[in-house]
Amino acid sequence: MIASTRTATPVQGLSWLSIVRLGLVQASLGAIVMLVTSLLNRVMVVEYALPAAIPAGLVAFHYSVQLLRPRFGHGSDIGNRRTPWIIGGMGTLTLGGLVATNATLMSSTMPGLAFVLAVLAYAMIGTGVGAAGTSLLALLATRTAESRRPAAAAVTWTMMIVGIVVTAGIAGSFLDPFSPERLALVAGGVVLGAFLLTLFAVSGIENANAAFAQRKAEASHDFKAAMAETWADPVARRFSVFVFIAMLAYSMQDMVLEPFAGLVFGYTPGQSTMLSSLQHSGVLAGMLLVGIGGSAFGGANHQRMRKWVAGGCVASALAMALLAIGAVSGPGFPLRPAVFLLGFANGVFAVSAIGTMMSLAGASGPGREGIRMGLWGASQAMAFGIGGFLGAVGVDIGRAAFATDGPAFFTVFAVEAFLFIGAAILAMGIAGAPSRTQGFEGIRA
Repeated sequence: MIASTRTATPVQGLSWLSIVRLGLVQASLGAIVMLVTSLLNRVMVVEYALPAAIPAGLVAFHYSVQLLRPRFGHGSDIGNRRTPWIIGGMGTLTLGGLVATNATLMSSTMPGLAFVLAVLAYAMIGTGVGAAGTSLLALLATRTAESRRPAAAAVTWTMMIVGIVVTAGIAGSFLDPFSPERLALVAGGVVLGAFLLTLFAVSGIENANAAFAQRKAEASHDFKAAMAETWADPVARRFSVFVFIAMLAYSMQDMVLEPFAGLVFGYTPGQSTMLSSLQHSGVLAGMLLVGIGGSAFGGANHQRMRKWVAGGCVASALAMALLAIGAVSGPGFPLRPAVFLLGFANGVFAVSAIGTMMSLAGASGPGREGIRMGLWGASQAMAFGIGGFLGAVGVDIGRAAFATDGPAFFTVFAVEAFLFIGAAILAMGIAGAPSRTQGFEGIRA
C-alpha cells in the first residue's frame, strides 16, 4: 500500500525557517499582484481616464488563464523538483508586470498597441501566478510535517497580506506626485525586488533525495490520464466544488463592501478605506488563530482541520447575515464590528482550507500533489473571476429593481450567507469521505 510506503520512508519536513522563507515567495507574489490588479487599475482609470471595464476585464482575463493551474501542477509532479517551476513562474510574472506597466504608460499615445501589450502582459501574469503559486503549495504539501501545516498555511498567507500592505504603502509614498517616470521606477523596483527575494527564498530549500525521486517516478506522464484520475477521486472532486462555492462567497463582497458603506452608511472614501483595513485586520487575526490553535490542538488530525474549515464558513455566513441586517437597518447599526467579524471568519476558513489542501494533496498517492493543488487552484481562480463580477452586477440589478440601496445589498449579502452555509456542509462531508486509495492517516510530509 502507498500509505505504508509513505510512513516507512517519509520526506524530511521543512523547518520553521524554511517555511518562513517560502512565505517570502507568497509575499513576493502578493506584491506583484497588488501592483497589477490594484495600482495599475487605479492609474488606468484615474490618471489615464480609461473606462473601468478595461482593467476589470484584464484582471478577469488573468484569472481565466489560471485555469491552466492543473497543467502546471502536473508538470511539477513529473519533473525533478518544484523550485524550477516557482522560479520560472515568478520570472514570467515579473516580465508580465513590467509589460503591463509599459502598456499602461502607452495607453494615451498608442492605445491600440497598448491594448495588445496589456492582453499579453496579463496572460503572462496569470501564467506566472498559476505556475509559481501552484508549485509553491505543492512543495509545502509534500515537505511540511502534518502537525505544522495549519501554522505553515497561516505563516505563508499572513506574509502574502503583509507583502501586499507593505508594497502598497511604499509604492504609494514614492508615487506622489504622480508622473509616468515615477510609475515606471516604482513598478520596476517592485517586480525586480520580488523576483530577487524569490530567488533567495527558494535557494537550496529543496534538496533532492531518494525518497523524493521515487515519489516523482510514480506520477503519470499523461496529463489527460492524470487529470481524469484526479477528477475520478470523490474527495478531490468534492473539495473542488467546496473551494469554488466558498471562494465565490468570499469574493462576491470584494467589489461591494466599500460602496455599501458609502451608500447605506454615508461613509467618506477615507472612512471606507479604514473599514477595509479593519476587515484585513480581522483576516490576520483569524489566520493567526488557526495557525496557533490548529497546530497546538490536534493540527495533525485531518478531521479536526476540516472542522476549522466548516466553523470558519458558518461564522462567515453569520457575518454576512449581520451585514444583510445592517443593509436594511442603516445608520446606527454596528457596522465596524460586523466587518471585523467577517474578516476574522474569512481568515479562519481560508487558512484552514489551505491546511486541508496540504493534507488532501497526497491522499491519492505520491507524485500527484501538484495536479490536485492545480485543480483546486483553478476552482479558486474561476470563483474569484466570477464572484466579484456577480456581486457588483447583483447590486446594480437590485438597486434598479428596488429603487433603493438597502434591499439591493441585503439580497447580495443574503446570497453570500447561503453560499457559505453550503460550503460548510460540503466541508463536513469531505471530513468523513475516504480517499480512493487510502485513508489520510498514512500521509506524512
